[in-house]
Amino acid sequence: MAELNGFPVTPDQLKALALVNYGHFTSMRVEDQRVRGLSHHLERLARDCRTLFATDLDRDRTRSLIRQAVGARDGTFVVRVTIYDPAQELGHPGSTADPHVLVTTRPAGDLPLPPLRVQSAAYTRDLPEVKHVGLFGALWHRRNAQLAGFDDSVFTDTESFISEGATWNIAFYDGQQVIWPNAEVLPGVTMRLLQQVHDQTTLAPVNLTDLPELEAAFATNTAIGVRAITSIDSAEFPADHPILDTLRKEYQEIPGEPL
Repeated sequence: MAELNGFPVTPDQLKALALVNYGHFTSMRVEDQRVRGLSHHLERLARDCRTLFATDLDRDRTRSLIRQAVGARDGTFVVRVTIYDPAQELGHPGSTADPHVLVTTRPAGDLPLPPLRVQSAAYTRDLPEVKHVGLFGALWHRRNAQLAGFDDSVFTDTESFISEGATWNIAFYDGQQVIWPNAEVLPGVTMRLLQQVHDQTTLAPVNLTDLPELEAAFATNTAIGVRAITSIDSAEFPADHPILDTLRKEYQEIPGEPL
């Protein structure tokens, strides 16, 4: 299913998304017509639209378009909402934009997903605070990690301070509290929700050299929930640390907002 501004999208309307590749999106896990953090997803879309297109996004209309595209579908699946201008040209990105709302769906995996083994890479996404469609760098490092025998890549700065994963946030547990890296990252919705419900939470720099002192590591986003990380380079972590069950329980108990 793919609808643009409420109508089936045509191949011609998708050209700008494929060839110009300028826009932003959010992905949300729908469970029986409800979404945890739906208001945060809509807030993100409105904020990023102002950043990329210098215009305001109508949140109520966007929510209505999501609701229309989903219809009466039950069960669990992922909805992606992409904001882009089908008329945008590569040579004139400064022209006045008319952002459109593309709604697509895909299956959702059963949670929890298997643990991840990740490789570090020195890389910072363009505009890391924006969930934009420019994924080349992230996918390049993910590909390199997989070719090296890992599942994914986690990013650091040039001094080895950890920031985020290719398409997920990362956090750690030191035996007392959950530590989210104090770095330039995408403010993920799942991360924000966990920060709200788990009291023993802090922001702090985390360096690759700190990893041997930490008890657990995990990745978060709307599609994977709380996913264990069992290794970062040569540093290893358990797949079944009790903090993971605690966080999953707290996350599952967050009520979803109706579409």
